Amino acid sequence: MTATARVLIVEDDSNLSGLLGAALRMEGWQVDIANDAHEAEVAVERFRPDVAVLDVHLGPGPDGLTVARRMRSRGDLPFLILTDRVTIEDRLAGFESGADDYLAKPFNLAELVARLRVILTRRALNRSDIFEMDGLKIDLSGRRVLVNGDATELTRIEFDLLRELASHAGQVKTKSELLSQIWGFDSYDQNLVQVHMSSLRRKLGSCGSLLRTVRGVGYVLREG
Repeated sequence: MTATARVLIVEDDSNLSGLLGAALRMEGWQVDIANDAHEAEVAVERFRPDVAVLDVHLGPGPDGLTVARRMRSRGDLPFLILTDRVTIEDRLAGFESGADDYLAKPFNLAELVARLRVILTRRALNRSDIFEMDGLKIDLSGRRVLVNGDATELTRIEFDLLRELASHAGQVKTKSELLSQIWGFDSYDQNLVQVHMSSLRRKLGSCGSLLRTVRGVGYVLREG
């Protein structure tokens, strides 16, 4: 789903931007790098990125949050903020600028890649009613599920569970979160989630292995 994604890196530290660029290209993504606000705006028009990674500190000129607000005012480009500011106020400022995610320095490259995958998956779901992963195909508007081309009948709860995990593919959802989002409460017996998840796995057959249990935490829809 994200194999040909275009990622724009807005970072004035050439060492860091070079490292990020190399890591993201290894994922099979196309990468463009901008050193400041002006270059970022030019790159958005020329490169047409699917997602941007913005550093808050960009040296002279507008900072990353200003760039973020400009991007958000001109379109729906999703972006992740990088910063060494870690207070609650700083995080709130990042999200208020329209950021889809926020990662504090120092960070792990694998975590950055995982977070970008989640953002790209959400973007794909917002742009399309079809979700596909390793033989699993979900028609979100038609509420239909196909496993290797064959239709599979799910209950309303099972479909809603699958849709929730697909909309956050690669991201672990806790049992409490699923209870709240699917059933509307979060203090009920969490075995309710486990029972429905077991039934969902069984009905998905060979694609049931995409629904992975993270012991002691919850569930995640993940390929490979």
